[in-house]
Amino acid sequence: MYNMHNILKGYRKYILFLCDFVLWNVAFYLSFAINKNSFSLFGYEDVFIRYLVVANACFAGTFVVFKLYDKIWRYADIEDFFYAGIATFFANFVFFIVTLLFYVNLGIRMYVLLLLISTFLMIMFRLIYRINKFLDNKGSYEIENKKRLMLVGGGEATASVLREIAKYSANAYLPICIVDDDREKVGRRILGIKIEGSTYEIPQICEKMNIEEILFSITAISPAEKRRILDICARTGLKVKIVPNIYKVVTSGLPITSTIRRVNAEDLLGREPVIFDHKQYGKYIVEKTVLVTGGGGSIGSELCRQIITLHPKKLIILDIYENGAYDIQQELLLNNRNIKSCIEVEIASIRDESKIDKIFKEKDIDVVFHAAAHKHVPLMETNPEEAVKNNVFGTLNLVKAADKYNVKKFVQISTDKAVNPTNFMGATKRICEMLIQIMDKSSNTEFVAVRFGNVLGSNGSVVPLFEEQIKSGGPVTVTHPEIIRYFMTIPEAVSLVLTAGGIAQGGEIFVLDMGEPVKIKDLAENLIRLSGFVPNEQIKIEYTGLRPGEKLYEELLLDEEGIKKTKSKKIYIGNPINIEKNEFKSGLEELKSACENNNAKEIERIISFMVPTFNHKISSN
Repeated sequence: MYNMHNILKGYRKYILFLCDFVLWNVAFYLSFAINKNSFSLFGYEDVFIRYLVVANACFAGTFVVFKLYDKIWRYADIEDFFYAGIATFFANFVFFIVTLLFYVNLGIRMYVLLLLISTFLMIMFRLIYRINKFLDNKGSYEIENKKRLMLVGGGEATASVLREIAKYSANAYLPICIVDDDREKVGRRILGIKIEGSTYEIPQICEKMNIEEILFSITAISPAEKRRILDICARTGLKVKIVPNIYKVVTSGLPITSTIRRVNAEDLLGREPVIFDHKQYGKYIVEKTVLVTGGGGSIGSELCRQIITLHPKKLIILDIYENGAYDIQQELLLNNRNIKSCIEVEIASIRDESKIDKIFKEKDIDVVFHAAAHKHVPLMETNPEEAVKNNVFGTLNLVKAADKYNVKKFVQISTDKAVNPTNFMGATKRICEMLIQIMDKSSNTEFVAVRFGNVLGSNGSVVPLFEEQIKSGGPVTVTHPEIIRYFMTIPEAVSLVLTAGGIAQGGEIFVLDMGEPVKIKDLAENLIRLSGFVPNEQIKIEYTGLRPGEKLYEELLLDEEGIKKTKSKKIYIGNPINIEKNEFKSGLEELKSACENNNAKEIERIISFMVPTFNHKISSN
């Protein structure tokens, strides 16, 4: 039976052609008979056979030209049926032209009848075939272990998912119902699956219909509305998955069901993402030599991805960690095959003053994005001298080289932890901001800093940790039940950095309107719920106490900085604070000496002098 199936499968085109051949002949006979008002061909045998041969030749030739037998009709949609109708129309038109060329007119009635009957038979045959295959596949829904699925959204993405589930019997889902907030759609069906109600009724419908999993399949929706619906889904305690942007699915060439993913923290932000306006703010990078320090890190690599789209003359990726630098280099080359000569990699430490000077001297750099830094708060609390050596004096090496070799723009990546810092990492980043503002006053280079909050998905961030902990069955560790943070995505952070470079006139500290801060406890609970578990029952949340140097909330501005608007509606500038240059320079010299002696207490004392808002906190439970 299996071999016979494969044999028939290999000849499927020819079998379909044979079926069409029979249907053409039936259509021609019916049209001819109705036109003659007699189903008997007596007296018309020669005429019938002569023009039947012509009709078959016209239909066969046209259908082959239209490649009608290259389509897989078990997966046909409305466009395919329309295409079959167009092919049949053209076959009739060719037959009409051919008969007229031979000075034969079968009568307008005959041509109209043939067009209508042949089109009806061609489409109905394919429709019946398609329905039969659909029902065969639908029968496969009933296999055990299929998850009873609710789809959220009555649009194209849902239709695409249902089509693919119908196509592939090996899928894991049994579609049960759809919900949509368009009241006109409620009660109607998409590919046989009923729209049962609105998103507000999700918990009740899930309980009523014994739903086991929810698929969020609305791809065109505001972040706030998306968050509202996901919050409702979270209350069901069911696992929730999501269909990504439909455009990305189409361009990826992958089946839509293979791109379905778990809900992540980005889906829960509930605000419009910040998107870099390349045309308005990206001109300063076009045909320029751009250096990205820390180019192999999470922020640095995304900077490289976005910078390369702006067509720089040269992109220099600098990193001490060779694997990260190599990975982003290969990714860029793979996705942009014509830019090999545009990308260079420098394996170097920003602490190495002579190597940094050599790079700036030889490369004629126009723009610097400084993303290299030690950033893990707890690690820097126990290694403050390393935080200072890398973050402060590494930055100082870059700043001096940028000034010496007339770099046009220098963009320093900072953090909200630099505001009223309670840890060494934040304090060193604040010193870097001060350094930037001091240097800008005496240099031809435009020095600016960009300050933002926690970055989702960056190396060491809390969200990937939560996801791994949930995957392994918990517990999920949160430092404190009241701790809150601002969050943004990596592409957003980089958009801010690039926009700052475009707006910058020198000396500014740019901050982002990041919306409402997120309570980490709530974020953890929602991620647990949307993974299909009950917080503190199936997966525990453990509070571990604030880590060394950590505070309950982060700030984006010092009290004395104030704020003013920029051309970009979501980006603001903190007003520069007056910094005594000589005192600052003296502090740097003392700090360098303390670092050379690895004297943590002296380092803390000097930083407290240089950064008056530094309020160093040891661990608090």
